Amino acid sequence: MEADDEIYANGGDDTSHTRPIISGEQLDIEAYAGLYSGRTKITRLIFIAVHCGNPSMEREALRMAYDEIKKGENTQLFREVVQKIGGRLGSNYGMDNAWCDSVDRRAEQRKEKLENELNAYRTNLIKESIRMGYNDFGDFYYAHGALGDAFKSYIRTRDYCTTSKHIIHMCLSAILVSIEMGQFSHVSSYVSKAEQTPEALDPTTIAKLKCASGLAHLDMMKYKLAARKFLEVGPELGNSYNEVIAPQDVATYGGLCALASFDRSELKNKVIDNLAFRNFLELVPEVRELINDFYSSRYASCLEYLANLKTNLLLDVHLHDHVEKLYDQIRNKALIQYTHPFVSVDLNMMANAFKTTVVGLEKELATLITDNQIQARIDSHNKILYARHADQRNATFQRVLQTGSEFDRDVKAMLLRANLIKHEHSARTNRKL
Repeated sequence: MEADDEIYANGGDDTSHTRPIISGEQLDIEAYAGLYSGRTKITRLIFIAVHCGNPSMEREALRMAYDEIKKGENTQLFREVVQKIGGRLGSNYGMDNAWCDSVDRRAEQRKEKLENELNAYRTNLIKESIRMGYNDFGDFYYAHGALGDAFKSYIRTRDYCTTSKHIIHMCLSAILVSIEMGQFSHVSSYVSKAEQTPEALDPTTIAKLKCASGLAHLDMMKYKLAARKFLEVGPELGNSYNEVIAPQDVATYGGLCALASFDRSELKNKVIDNLAFRNFLELVPEVRELINDFYSSRYASCLEYLANLKTNLLLDVHLHDHVEKLYDQIRNKALIQYTHPFVSVDLNMMANAFKTTVVGLEKELATLITDNQIQARIDSHNKILYARHADQRNATFQRVLQTGSEFDRDVKAMLLRANLIKHEHSARTNRKL
């Protein structure tokens, strides 16, 4: 029996491909936070605390955020975290006014010193010193949480950059602050500016720029472009950009965006056969397995991996707003891919493969048919989907008839032209006589 004539349970139970499915275990906050450094570590911990809906996890995240902030100088963020803790972690995690006053005092002294130095540099018109002065101001404001002022200071170094490396440094600083502020249009523009000086770009910097560009496309919901950028990240990245992104994130963001936007051949060529990206996927085996399952049409296993990953993905500061849309697109692609090879599909078997009800499946398929993504009709009584495949034999006959008609027309046109030329020649001969 030909595949096109089968009613086939694609992606159903297949004991030859049994794999352990990850459990929906609670996120290991300590291990997760250990992947990051600097402000993004704190931001991610606070994000988890706000969105997890689990009191013990929330307290753990806030405790770690409190300890991390105490290593820095951001008193405003410290006050916010203390307020969120609300006395739930005991006296050791309460308001520390002495620490805040001490940090703020030192900050005022440091700021005054930086201003005096910068004024002296500007008076003497020493470009390199002025550049470093503004850069120091950017670092100062960034450390104290004044991101807008930090961005302005970093941008002011642009007029005093004398080498390509200075421009790259300015761009990376602007990108870092822009990501923290959520200003991804700035991220894109400074990535482009950095890429205009290729002679100063080493492999690690190129990898950082790919990551930043990927995050910008992800924020703008351009998932295909985001996938391409993450897939181009080189192994040189390592942990060098953990103030923004971890290698595990590259695998997760890139893998999910690719599943949602790539066709089957792209998925094979650009993801599965991509040796550089495979190194990232090894860090997140669940994402690697769900990609392989999707490509191999093991949809039940793929969707189970996705379901187990979902809770933790919703706690990711960059992915949170995109999880539902990405999941919908991946599921729709799976439904389309499932039905594509067959003339008819048993909806009961298909519903079992996708872990859903027949009624729910019919609604999903009806939406895809309405959107012209699946060429088919649903026999709701017998619970069968019939594909509207083109009649190849009839189409061939139609093409032959059309070719014959075109040939007949062309021959008549040539005969007419030949007769016209002949009679025109005769007419000229008669006139000469």
